[in-house]
Amino acid sequence: MIVTIRDDILKMTGFDNLAEGLRYYGLAGVELGVGRDLKTHALDPAAGPTLDLSRDEDVRRLGEQMEATGFRVSAFLLGNDFNAPDRDAELDWIIRVVNVAGVLGVPTVRIDAIMSGERDLPKEQREEIFASGVRAVLDATREESVDLGIENHGFQGNDPEFLDGLLQLVRSHRMGVTMDTGNFYWAGHPISKVYDILRHFAPAAKHTHVKNIRYPEEMRDVQRELGYEYGTYVCPIPEGDIDHAKVVGFLKRAGYDRDLCIEDESLGKYDEAQRRANIKAAAEYLQRLA
Repeated sequence: MIVTIRDDILKMTGFDNLAEGLRYYGLAGVELGVGRDLKTHALDPAAGPTLDLSRDEDVRRLGEQMEATGFRVSAFLLGNDFNAPDRDAELDWIIRVVNVAGVLGVPTVRIDAIMSGERDLPKEQREEIFASGVRAVLDATREESVDLGIENHGFQGNDPEFLDGLLQLVRSHRMGVTMDTGNFYWAGHPISKVYDILRHFAPAAKHTHVKNIRYPEEMRDVQRELGYEYGTYVCPIPEGDIDHAKVVGFLKRAGYDRDLCIEDESLGKYDEAQRRANIKAAAEYLQRLA
């Protein structure tokens, strides 16, 4: 496994130059967010801070930056909505990003479980809407080896039954999960159940997000409401309730050999110096586990 970081998390520690930040933390690569305008951060902003992946020239430029810096793009991150009003535009965006990933050798595109109307529709209907969108992307990119990783994100994404239903409906070796190690805990599941869920989905992992939460002891193994006091209890990765040695063990036993991607959402509590110290500690901690 390799240890990487989300672009926006890296930027929160004061690095406008992603390559410079990756060197500082000793990381192997970065997950790049791609907007609906197909803009993303450059690894090296010398020729401009952003790249437009709708342009083949900028796709080549990103590839050149990867080669020149030696850093990988471990995944592209999309905040897509499979139930968006303009569904065709949404699918075109995802398809373009998957094709770009194929050109650049990026193994995974993270797709979002959150979608419009998810709290108002029955689970079976939501699963079919989502699965039909995934099938459309997979069909349009059948020549690519790029995987889609559905993150356990938000209300429906942190429902194990919803995720299992999707995996059963789509049944493609190219579709799995972006396993967020903290989000099932965020969603209110007791810590013992969180480990059971993470173990269950480890064989489907295509990519990861790593974060942590530290609840008072009496709240750790009880059911809580969705997102309970997250801003209060989110914490640096090595300091939380989730034992990532266990989680990495689940992934290793499942044959996962990709990235552990740092997504420390506690950075807003700290000044820049402490943010850097926390990410440095997280990087060293995960590298020992990897």
